[in-house]
Formats: sequence, C-alpha cells, structure tokens
Amino acid sequence: MAVSAQLLVQELQIFGLECEEALIERLAELCVLYGQNEEGMVGELIAFCTSTRKDGLTSEVLNSFEHEFLSKRLSKAGHTASRDSRHAGARDIVSIQELIEVEEEEETLLNSYTTPSKGSQKRAIATPETPLTKRSVSARSPHQLLSPSSFSPSATPSQKYNSRSNGGEVVTSFGSVQGVSWSGRGGASNVSLKVLGSPESLTRSYKSMFQKLLDIREVLTYKIEELGSELKEHYKIEAFTPLLVPAQEPVTLLGQIGCDSNGKLNHKSVILEGDREHSSGAQIPVDLSELKEYSLFPGQVVVVEGINTTGRKLVATRLYEGVPLPFHQPTEEAGDSEQIMVLVACGPYTTSDSITFDPLLDLIAVINRDRPDVCILFGPFLDAKHEQVESCLLTSPFEDVFKQCLRTIIEGTRSSGSHLVFVPSLRDVHHEPVYPQPPFSCPDLPREDKKRVQFVSEPCTLSINGVIFGLTSTDLLFHMGAEEISSSSGTSDRFSRILKHILTQRSYYPLYPPQEDAAIDYDHLYACAQLPVTPDVFITPSELRYFVKDVLGCICVNPGRLTKGQVGGTFGRLYIRRQPADSGEGRRSPCAAAQVVRI
Repeated sequence: MAVSAQLLVQELQIFGLECEEALIERLAELCVLYGQNEEGMVGELIAFCTSTRKDGLTSEVLNSFEHEFLSKRLSKAGHTASRDSRHAGARDIVSIQELIEVEEEEETLLNSYTTPSKGSQKRAIATPETPLTKRSVSARSPHQLLSPSSFSPSATPSQKYNSRSNGGEVVTSFGSVQGVSWSGRGGASNVSLKVLGSPESLTRSYKSMFQKLLDIREVLTYKIEELGSELKEHYKIEAFTPLLVPAQEPVTLLGQIGCDSNGKLNHKSVILEGDREHSSGAQIPVDLSELKEYSLFPGQVVVVEGINTTGRKLVATRLYEGVPLPFHQPTEEAGDSEQIMVLVACGPYTTSDSITFDPLLDLIAVINRDRPDVCILFGPFLDAKHEQVESCLLTSPFEDVFKQCLRTIIEGTRSSGSHLVFVPSLRDVHHEPVYPQPPFSCPDLPREDKKRVQFVSEPCTLSINGVIFGLTSTDLLFHMGAEEISSSSGTSDRFSRILKHILTQRSYYPLYPPQEDAAIDYDHLYACAQLPVTPDVFITPSELRYFVKDVLGCICVNPGRLTKGQVGGTFGRLYIRRQPADSGEGRRSPCAAAQVVRI
C-alpha cells in the first residue's frame, strides 16, 4: 500500500497543523501498518487529539495514538473476525428462515431442469424430535417472524404481563350479547372497505412545518361561519348581532369559545371570539352565571343568546345545542348485508418494561382463533414513549423494527383471512408526527396480501359494507377532557359530553389551541379531518377508562389500549349488520353487539 507524505501534509494543513518531516514519515508508517489511507488516518488522529485534549503533534502524541487507539482497534477487529469464523455468522431466526427458503427455492429450480432417477434422489432425514414439515412463509409461527433479540440487546419478557390471570375477561358489553359466540368468517365473507373523504381523503405524505398565522385564522374563521350558518338555519335565527354593539334587549351572537389568558379555561375566563362577517373577529368576555347547564371547551363554535348592555360583557342566558350531521344512507352496492365481526385494538403492543411484543403475539392468536371479518389496528406499533426507544437502546433502525412488526401481523394472520386496516398514531416513532397523519407506506407488501390489507390515514372515515366507522388514534377524550368546563343540575357523563361535542362540531379535532404535543396542519385539518357524515360507529382509543356508549345514535367505543404500563390491557369486538336500503323502517343502529375484552 503506497502512502504519500505530501497528501498527509495537505490533510494536516486543513486542520492548521504543521509538523516535522520525521513525524510525517512515522505517520506514513502507521498508515501502512494499520491499512489506513491518508485522509482516514489524519481524521482519526485529529479525533484522538480532540478527545484527549492534546495540543500540537509530537512524537509522544503519536506513540499514545498508536498504543491507546490503533492497536486496540486492531485487536478488537481480530477478535470479531475470529468470533465470526467460529460461528460462521450469527444470525437471528428470521435471517435463518429466509436463507433456508432461498436454498430450497434454488434446489427446486435446479431439480426442475434435471431428470429424476431413483439412485440420485436424496431422502430427507426426519426424527420424532424434528418431524419433516414443509416450510412456507404462511406456515411460520408469529414467534419465529418477530425476533426481539435481533433489534434489542435486553429483550426479556415482562413478568407482570405473563403472570396475569384475567385474560379473556369481558369488562363491558353493549347490545344483545347473551349467548353470542364471537367468531367471524375470515376470508370467506364478502367485505367491502371504502374510505370516505371529508371533503377529501389523505392518501400520501405532504409538506408540513410551515404555516402562516393568517392561514390558520382563515381556516378557523371559515369553520365558525360554516357551523354558524347551519345553526342559523336549524334554529330559524333571523340574524346574528355584532359582538361589540350595545343592546338593551336580548341578542344572539355567533363565535368561538376562547380563554382570556394562557392558562386553563374556567367559568371566569371565557371569552367569545366573533366571526369575521358580523363581528370582524372581535372578542367579548362572557358571564356564565345565568346559565344552569353548559359544557364548553376552547375552539368550540357556539351560538349564544344573552344581554350585552354595554358592549363590553355578554351575560349569557341561553346556549344553543349543536346539530350533528345526518347519517349515511347505504345503497345496495355498499356490500354484503350479512352480519360481520369487527375486532379493534390499539397500541402500544409492548409492555413498558419489555420490547418482546408478547401482547401483539397474543392478539394474533385471538385473531386466528376467532377469525374476525375485519381487524382495525391502531398505532403506536413502535411507541415513541417506550423507555428503550427514548433511551435509543434498539440496535436496529425504527423503520426496520416497524416493518418486522407489520410483517408479523400480516403473515401471522394470513391463515385467518381477516381483512386488516392499519391506522397510524402520532406516537409511532418512525412515522410523520403531524396531524392529520398520512397512511403508512408499504411498497413491498406481498401480492397475495394486497386485497386484505389496507393502510388509512389518521383520522379516517371508513365504510365497511355500508356501515360508517369514524376512526382516530389520537386521544381526543384526554385532550378535550383536560380543557372542558361544565355545569349541570343533574348527573352528567363527561365522556358522553365530549363525544357529543365531536359529533356536533363535525370535526375529528375541534380543540383550539391544540394539546402541546399535537402538531396540527390546519389546511389539511379542514380538508381531511372533518366528519363527512355522522358515523354509525366511532372508535376513539384512550388512556382513560374503556366504554361502549350510544351518543346521538352513534355507537362510540373506547377499546382501551392493548397494554397498560407493565400489565395487559383491553381490545374491542363488535357485531355489525347493515340495514337493508329498502326496509322502509326508521333508522336502526347497525351495531348489534359490542364488548371490551382483556387480552
């Protein structure tokens, strides 16, 4: 290996170093001895001097560099090489399975070009301990597909999760579930899946992180005017009064609820931000003392009746109820009207003290056992809040771990034939953390799985055989519950109030300003995160307690999360059946039964 002393001098001059000719010759010897080129050797020398805080280049510094850095690196490389030669390349079980398959395919290909003869046929050796089985991708166990040791040095199973004794316990039910046998038809059923736009659906990534405040204001103003016109028509209101105009008689005002400071909303800090058409965006404080019942949150579009004698403060006397959108009217082309089973589960799919994905493998076993017609799986699949992810302890890129997880789900449920719907989450560490969130990208999806696997955006409105599902993995209940204020004369259910707000505000995320950890693109929020119709079933997973509720005719389900810290969580299952289009009856909920079950 030829080493140029002149190149070494030039490389050292880049860093402002000059040294004697003897030292240059010594450095050239080190390049030859350790098989390093001029640029690489100088770079490592500068790094060594910087880390050890050595000034200047002397013979002592070169000796230290050789003994403390170069020689150790050489011995480490030798040790690694000898270890690899002993083990012939340590591989995880996934790599071994793939190598075996490739070898078998090559052998099959070669055999097809040869003439079989009795003498040349090889007989495979099989023993009772290792029976002869045909290896195929679909026959592989999910435990073999997902090998945590390949991406985590400390992949130990969770003791608390494995010691649970209440798996399969039903924690809440809805509808006629007495004597119901929970099983679907898997791939045998005729299932039609279609994404509804609101007004358009999000299908690909987009550029974010640049929004003008004026553009955000435009979106919010248009939302106020749009909902205001609907309420005006519904309640037959003649006209809205400007906010700052004094009046001695009761007036009706349109606006958006806000807070008069940066703190949390309370009954003393409520302000009404007017629309642009009637009030030019003006604000006025609101006195709620005359209202017996109310439920308000920042960003809520309301129509308020009250007295504004000075033009500086509104004493509210009536709060008009919001109006939800109509339900979808299915057609005969919407798909089969037979009863189908839908399973819904939300990540994280690992416990907080382990990265072994044991809960996910248990869920795959449930899917293969019950064979639901549709499985809706919400992220996070690799949780950004997991301890090993936050500490960067994984040895593989986040994208690779997710792909391995995805492959495990798709191939592990292939025998069931269930349709799979994947919904991303803002907590998916490998995915774009902007709301609305584009679907996962999976260009290498096997051809045989393309018909039964669908990737949708977050949020998403999905038609399953004409039954409309509203899907969102964002914890709306937690976000809005932390900001909502209410007063009620009787018993009031907070979850029902929040869900009613979502349906009447006609948006998957009506809160403004949003939660601090939610990065929202408002142009796409208006285009892709509005409710096109009131869904028949609304799935909103949350950290809060699981439930199944009927709110304004919509069946709202919080299936919980598959894991809760170090212990197992819950998932949901539903039986749905579309009402025939020509039945002539009034609307009947398509959800026949629903349950939340412990994993």
